[in-house]
Amino acid sequence: MADTKREIERKFEFSKAKSARRGVPDLTGTAAIAAVTDQGTVDLDAVYYDTPDQRLAADGLTLRRRTGGADEGWHLKLPVSPGVRDEVGAALSDTVPPALASLVRSRVRDAGLGPQVRLVSSRRVSHLLDADGALLAELSTDEVLAERGDATAGWTEVEVELADGVDPDLLDAVEKTFRKAGLRVSDAPSKLARALAETDAEPPARHAGGGPEGTAGAHVVAYLAEQRDALVAQDPAVRRNLPDSVHQMRVATRRLRSAFKTYRKVLDREVTDPISEELRWLAAELGVDRDQEVLMERLQAQLAELPRTLLTGPVRSRLRTWNTGRRSGSRRRALAALDSDRYVTLLNSLDALLDAPPLLDGAAGSPAKVLPKAVLRDYARLATRIDGALALDAGKERDLALHEARKAAKRVRYAAESAVPELGKPAKHLAKAVKEVQTLLGDHQDSVVARDALRGLAAQAADAGESAFTWGVLYGREEALAERRERELPDIWAKASAPPLRAALR
Repeated sequence: MADTKREIERKFEFSKAKSARRGVPDLTGTAAIAAVTDQGTVDLDAVYYDTPDQRLAADGLTLRRRTGGADEGWHLKLPVSPGVRDEVGAALSDTVPPALASLVRSRVRDAGLGPQVRLVSSRRVSHLLDADGALLAELSTDEVLAERGDATAGWTEVEVELADGVDPDLLDAVEKTFRKAGLRVSDAPSKLARALAETDAEPPARHAGGGPEGTAGAHVVAYLAEQRDALVAQDPAVRRNLPDSVHQMRVATRRLRSAFKTYRKVLDREVTDPISEELRWLAAELGVDRDQEVLMERLQAQLAELPRTLLTGPVRSRLRTWNTGRRSGSRRRALAALDSDRYVTLLNSLDALLDAPPLLDGAAGSPAKVLPKAVLRDYARLATRIDGALALDAGKERDLALHEARKAAKRVRYAAESAVPELGKPAKHLAKAVKEVQTLLGDHQDSVVARDALRGLAAQAADAGESAFTWGVLYGREEALAERRERELPDIWAKASAPPLRAALR
C-alpha cells in the first residue's frame, strides 16, 4: 500500500564560493526557531526513473528508488504548487511498484520506465525546534553527485522541509536569514531537474502546432493543449480519490468537446468528432461515481433541513444502504476506464491532434474576428433552446428541454471563457452572465434527478414495511424548488441575453 505525505519545502544554494566556505548560518532565533539540533549525516543513493523522452520530468514529476536514510524505498513526487509536492511512497523493491506505475500512466502510457539518472548524496540533517522542543522543520545540507551515462555533475544544496502543520511563513523567515548569509533560492525545482540541466539532458519543451502566432488557429490549439494537460494532470488525483478530482477531469473532457464544436470553422470536425465521442465515453465512465456522490450530498442536506417531526422510520440508514449499493462498483468502473487501452489511445489521439491539428481556412483568421463569431453562434443556439423550453408547459417534456438548455449554456460559458485571453472583459462578462443561467438550470436538473431517486427510495421503504412519508416530503420540497427555478429563469435569462453583452464582443 502506498503512503502519501504533503511536502512543503524550499531549496537553496550558495551564491558565492565565499559563502559556501562559511556554510549554513545558525537559524536559532529566526522566527519561532528556538534550537537547532544536529541529527548526523546519512548517505543516500537514488536512481530516478522516467521514459526515454523524459515525460515525467517534463511535467515536474519525479520517480525514484532510494536506499539509505529512514525512508528508503520508492518515492513519487507530484507537484501541487511552487514549493509544494505530494510524495507517494512504497516499499523498496527491484521494480517500479504497481501502485506508483498507475499514478504515472497518463504520462508514461506505452513508453515504459527505466533508470535515467543516479544521485548520490551525503546529507547532514538538523532539526529546527520551537521553544517547547516541537519539530518545526528539517534542515538538510546535501553534497550531491549526479551521474547520467558518462556525464556527471556535483553541487551543494540546502533544503528546509516543514513539519506537518507548520505555517509556511517560516520558510520566508529562513530565506531572509539565508540571503544575508549568501544563500539564494535554487532555480531548479528539484535535484533531478538540476541534474538534467547540468548534464545537458533537460526534457524537450512541449509544443503544439496551430499555425502562425496571433492567429485563431494558434489560440484554439493552445486552449486545447491546456485542457489536455488538465486531463492528464487529474489522472493521478482521480486514482488517489482526491476531492473534486473526478469533477475536474470531467470538466477538462467537456471543455475539449465543447471547443471542438464551437471552433468548427477552425478545426476539421471529421477529425475531432471521433475524439469527441471518446471523450464522451471517458466522462460517462468517470461520472457514475461522481453523479452518485453529488446526489447523495443533496439528499443528505435535504434531510438535515427537516425537523425531527417529519423524520419517520430509519431514513438515514435507508439512505446509506441505498448509496452503498449504488456506489459499490462505480469507483472500480472509473479506475478500469483509466487502466484501459482505450483510454491510452484517447490520450495519444489528443497528442497527435495537437501536434498536427487539422486546421481549416478559418484558422488563419484574426482571433478578434473568428472568436466572437464562434461564441455568438453558440449563444444563438442557447437562445433557441431557452425560448423553446419556456414555451412548453411544466412537465417531463419541459424538464428535458431545460436540461438541453443547460448543456447549451455550459457550451457558451466555456466558449466565452476560452476567448477571454484574446477578447478580455466582454468575453469574461458574458461568461459570468451565462454561468448564472447554467447554475440555475443545473439546480433544476439536479432536482429532476433527485425526485427520481426519491421515488425509488420511497418504493424500497414501502417494500421493507417502512414509512415512506419522509421521502414524500422530500419529493415535495424538490418539486417546489424546481418550480421556483423555472419562475426565476426568465429574469436570469433576461440579464444574460441583454444586447450590450453581445455587442461588446463584436
